[in-house]
Amino acid sequence: MGGVDVDLFRNLLEARRAELLALSNAAKDARKPVELDQQSIGRLSRQDALQQQAMAKAQDARRAGELRRIDAALKRIEEGDYGYCAECGEPIPEKRLKIDLTATRCAGCAA
Repeated sequence: MGGVDVDLFRNLLEARRAELLALSNAAKDARKPVELDQQSIGRLSRQDALQQQAMAKAQDARRAGELRRIDAALKRIEEGDYGYCAECGEPIPEKRLKIDLTATRCAGCAA
């Protein structure tokens, strides 16, 4: 496996996945539709609420993208491909994988 400690990286990926799911679950209320009832909140408060909702949705989209990359990395671990460059097939240095657990290419091919 190119000298990469697969169990370490599996544990790191699974921990990050659990963290992202917990964050997404905690932010569920922030993504709910904003009520447009002017009696309950003023115009500026409503605009602020809409902005907060948009930011929460954008964060959730980023988390979803990272979750997809994590799931793909976990699949590569199961298939024995984790830690190898998808372009050249050479091992990806462990130092690079620690920076980006979901890296699919070595530094040379990523440049």
